[in-house]
Amino acid sequence: MRNPLCEKVVNIKPSGIRKFFDIASEMKDAISLGVGEPDFDTPWHIRDEGIYSLEQGRTFYTSNAGLKDLKVEIARYLKRRIGVEYDYNHEIMVTVGGSEGIDIALRAMIDPGDEVLIPQPSYVSYEPCAILTGAKPVIIELKAENEFRLTAQEVRDACTDKTKVLVLPFPNNPTGAIMERADLEAIAEVIEEKDLFVISDEIYSELSYKGDHVSITQLPGMKERTVLINGFSKAYAMTGWRLGYACAPEIILKQMLKIHQFAIMCAPTTSQYAAVEALRNGDEDVARMREAYNQRRRFLMDAFQRMGLECFEPYGAFYVFPCIKEFGMTSEEFAMAFLEEEKVAVVPGTAFGDSGEGFLRISYAYSIDNLKVAIGRLEKFITKLRNR
Repeated sequence: MRNPLCEKVVNIKPSGIRKFFDIASEMKDAISLGVGEPDFDTPWHIRDEGIYSLEQGRTFYTSNAGLKDLKVEIARYLKRRIGVEYDYNHEIMVTVGGSEGIDIALRAMIDPGDEVLIPQPSYVSYEPCAILTGAKPVIIELKAENEFRLTAQEVRDACTDKTKVLVLPFPNNPTGAIMERADLEAIAEVIEEKDLFVISDEIYSELSYKGDHVSITQLPGMKERTVLINGFSKAYAMTGWRLGYACAPEIILKQMLKIHQFAIMCAPTTSQYAAVEALRNGDEDVARMREAYNQRRRFLMDAFQRMGLECFEPYGAFYVFPCIKEFGMTSEEFAMAFLEEEKVAVVPGTAFGDSGEGFLRISYAYSIDNLKVAIGRLEKFITKLRNR
């Protein structure tokens, strides 16, 4: 029989995030700090709107690009939060999570052989999605000494005459790093100089703990070159609703919508009605959850300082990325030993690219009580390692 499989797909490694979570889920008294999912329930008024939409029989397809009311609210939200204006009818589409937006943005822009710049450590989907388009992923290794920020020189050095797209994954998963305006201004110069396009994944934009989030679309000339990806999973605790959105120049969005049309049809209707309510009346919910995350972030940083565990201070998302190089173990070895001996699941930094070696991703999208128990176990574990 002929091989039924696509070699390109077979050669893509599965995500390294779920492995430790799956082991922990079958382990009695285990604590998982591995999955990037808010521990908050979706706020009740948002759930209630979803329920009401079902009660009213709003169970039909929406337009391919999404409900008009939702696209209007997205445009209002972006104008209010980052001061950038989008035409709801031609520059905004609703997607099945931010992940679909990333996938179809790449497919709409990339021809086989084009190069895509991907800073790592970063979200696990960028590189496989680029490979599936026939692109060549070019990895830029972010450095701890730069607080895992991307520099203009790193972008310039990575460019060739085949480079077409730069992925900007900030605030960053897994490091929690952010980019400030000056960082983005320097990179914007390179983008114009090299005639690049940008996919700016801003799914954690509401979870920034050092002033307001800065989007590259705010800079002169950048909106016209950028596909902005965002969604509802992280800020509004709506992971299971599977809803995101993409904002882009009409010339790009038209082609993204074509792919979405054939592959998806439209995002879930119930989720879209709930998302309208989230954008209209959810600011206080976001602020409340952000404050809780910030409290947990400060708790973890204080705990790491107390136990002498090196970790730069992250100012975005809900992850910390401590360095475990002192223990002479790979990230995978450390995470597995920690899980087996102390029953706490964390994610090896290498799940987010080779440059994550020597680090762990610890999510603080968990209750402070769980974090206290887990950190107590971590301190016990590294004390044992240091005394061996």
